[in-house]
Amino acid sequence: MSASKKTAWAVAAAVLLPLVTAAPAAHADGKDGKDKQPKPPAVMSQVGGSLLGKPGTQVLLGPGAPVLPKELSGRSWIVADAESGQILAAHNAHWRLAPASTLKMLFADTLLPKFPNKTQNHLVTTADLAGIGDGSSLVGIKEKQTYSVRDLWLGVFLRSGNDAVHVLTSMNGGLQRTVQEMNDQATELQALDTHVVTPDGYDAPRQVSSAYDLTLIARHGMQNPDFRAYAATARATFPGEAKPGKKRETFEIQNTNRLLTGDSGVAPYQGIAGVKNGNTTHAGATFTGVAERNGRVLLVTVMNPSSEEQHAVYREAARLLDWGFAASGKVTPVGELVPPLSARTASPTPVDGTAPAGGKDTPRKPVHAAAPAVGKTGGMGIALAVAGGVLVLLAAAGFLVNRRWPLAGAAARRRRSPSPEETSAPGPKDSADVTP
Repeated sequence: MSASKKTAWAVAAAVLLPLVTAAPAAHADGKDGKDKQPKPPAVMSQVGGSLLGKPGTQVLLGPGAPVLPKELSGRSWIVADAESGQILAAHNAHWRLAPASTLKMLFADTLLPKFPNKTQNHLVTTADLAGIGDGSSLVGIKEKQTYSVRDLWLGVFLRSGNDAVHVLTSMNGGLQRTVQEMNDQATELQALDTHVVTPDGYDAPRQVSSAYDLTLIARHGMQNPDFRAYAATARATFPGEAKPGKKRETFEIQNTNRLLTGDSGVAPYQGIAGVKNGNTTHAGATFTGVAERNGRVLLVTVMNPSSEEQHAVYREAARLLDWGFAASGKVTPVGELVPPLSARTASPTPVDGTAPAGGKDTPRKPVHAAAPAVGKTGGMGIALAVAGGVLVLLAAAGFLVNRRWPLAGAAARRRRSPSPEETSAPGPKDSADVTP
C-alpha cells in the first residue's frame, strides 16, 4: 500500500472511529435475514426523547464504558436510573407488546391508595371470583372465606394471584370501573403505550404496554411505601380455609420473582428489591426489576426474550443491571422517564439534545423532572433508600416532595425456603405469572 493510501486510511479511521463509538447502535430485531421474529414498528412514540422512538438498540457509550452484553434477546428492554430518571440504554423502548402480569404494577399503583386500611376484611363471594381466565396464576382464595386487604395484596404481589386481583377489583366497584381507572392512571403517568383490558394482565385483544411504560409505572409505584414493601416481600403466610371449631390454618407463599428469592437455578440478585414478573402464551416472559448497589438504584425491564436459555428473562435482566451499574456515569443518557402530567416542573434541555416530541399518541408535550438527591444503604435487599425517584407534585400545595424507598427485612424473609406442601402450587404453563 502506498504512503498516500496509508495516510488516507489513517485520516478516515480518525474521523469515523469516534462516530462509531458515540452514535447510538440501531439494530434490527433479528440477528440475520433468517430470523422470523416480529420486527418493531419503524416509528414509535418519542415520549422521553426522540431516540426512544427509533427501532433497535440505543446507547451512547462514553470513554471507559463497557459494551452491552451480547446475550440479549428480548424484543424490548430498558435500563434506567431510578432516581434521576435518565435512561442509560434501551432497545425498542416504545414497542407496544402484551405485558402479562407486569401490568399488575399499574393495578397496584392505581388501587393501593384506595384501600388504606390493610386490616379491613372482605368476605369473598362467588361473583368476586367470576371470569378468571383459564390457566391463571392463583394464590388460593376461596369463596365464603374472609381475607384482609393485606392478604389480598400479598396474593397479588407474591403469587401474582388473578383471584386476588379479581376480589380487589370487585371491592373497587367492578371490572369496568377498575379498567377505566387504570387507563386514566396510565395517561396521568404518561404511559401512553399502555392500554388496559384486563386488570390482571391476562392476555386480551388490544391489551398492550411497553418496556418504557412498565419502567415508568414501576418508578411511580415505588413512591408508595406499601407498594415497595409488598414488592420486596420474598415470603409470607397466607390464610387457608377456615373450618368450624378449628383455628384457621395458614400456608406459606413465595414470591415468583426469582431474582428476589433465588429459585430453580436462578441466584438472587445482589440488592434486588422487586418489582414484578409475568408470563403468558401471547406475551412470553416479562420482567421489571429494581436494584441498588453502592448507593445507585437502577430499574430494568425486559419483554419477551427469544433465547432458549432457561429463565432467560431473569438472566437478561441481571446482565442489564450489571451493565448499568458498571456503565453509570460513563454513558450519555438516550432519554428519560418523564414525571406525571400533574407535575409542574421546569423543562431542561432533553438529555439526548433534541426536543421531546410527543408523537401522535401524546396528548401534550412531556415535562421533565429534576434529579433528586441520593440516599445510601447497602445489602442484598435489606434496604433500598433513595431520595425521590419520581418527584411528585402536590397540586394543592404547589411543591415537590422527595420520598424514600426503605425495604428492610427482605433478606430475613428470604432465609427460610418453604416446603412444597406449604407453598401454593404455581399455575400451569399459560399462567399470567409463572415464568419458565
